[in-house]
Amino acid sequence: MEIKLDIPEHKYISNGKTVFGCEYHIVWCVKYRRSVLSPKMQERLKEILLDSQTPDIYVVRALEVMPDHVHVLVSIPPTKSVAQAIKYMKGVTSRLLRQEFPELEKRLPTLWTRGKFVATTGGVTLETLKRYIEDQKGV
Repeated sequence: MEIKLDIPEHKYISNGKTVFGCEYHIVWCVKYRRSVLSPKMQERLKEILLDSQTPDIYVVRALEVMPDHVHVLVSIPPTKSVAQAIKYMKGVTSRLLRQEFPELEKRLPTLWTRGKFVATTGGVTLETLKRYIEDQKGV
């Protein structure tokens, strides 16, 4: 089954209180980097991440799941920390996958590692922003 991402085409998202464009590339791994996520589990994990997204926590821009790790490009509102959004994503996926696929419970004490990779995805370079800010008085 092919999962279609309903990704907003516009750069900014509004949650009713805030308009934001804070994008992050996030990666997390299966505990012990074991390749336990079958194709069926990978598709279900994508569904869970897409179904549980909300502009108040995170919005998925791109998503891919491998047998031993997850890549997600998300927009997170400035009212939430990246750590809060990741904790939510890892928690909901772990809980539901372990309920639906009992073999995960037998193979691993916990599904995800505690670690993660996070990188921001700036739309412009730091030098461009610095010049813009410095030039504000001249406008």
